[in-house]
Amino acid sequence: MSDKGLLVVISGFSGVGKGTLMKELISKYNNYALSVSATTRAPREGEENGREYYFKSKEEFEEMIKNDRLLEYASYVGNYYGTPKMYVEDMMEKGKDVILEIEVQGAKKIKEKVPDAVTVFVVPPSAEELKNRLIGRGTETKEVIDARLARAYEESFAMEDYDYILVNDNLSESVQSMHSLIQSVHCNTIYNKKFMNNLREDMKRFSEGE
Repeated sequence: MSDKGLLVVISGFSGVGKGTLMKELISKYNNYALSVSATTRAPREGEENGREYYFKSKEEFEEMIKNDRLLEYASYVGNYYGTPKMYVEDMMEKGKDVILEIEVQGAKKIKEKVPDAVTVFVVPPSAEELKNRLIGRGTETKEVIDARLARAYEESFAMEDYDYILVNDNLSESVQSMHSLIQSVHCNTIYNKKFMNNLREDMKRFSEGE
């Protein structure tokens, strides 16, 4: 079977719990690598540079764009977000499944560049639950929350573009579902062409009496 890791793109509405879901997945299983995105937004309380995000100035981010150091980038609610290229490529070569937690604009760009990337859209059990989670974070003003809800409605029209959706209701069950989903993809014939060709060639030799 293929020794190379998968590129897994995770998107979802702001406040749906993508970050918590991904952290639990990484801590429970050792075959994943979470790509840390770069952003120009200000750090939230408790966030550290290089852990949640690489926090960059607008000038620094635009220098990364200029030097082709990003796999993708996009603008969201007035800030840049992007995926540093080198880390992703290195981890995949080492056999790690690399998780990219990015918004829909970035996911679309990734899918265009890497057609066999696995895309998953994380959704809440209901719109009301999404609103309650955003309010419950207590980190943003009502105006920002309203903007995020409006953006979520816009993003809902992109759900059909993804390979899978995953309802994030119970955290432990969602983590298990995500892991099972990703591991099942490893058996897809798309990712095992080299293995199948080698198997076929060996069978041909044996059928000819070797």
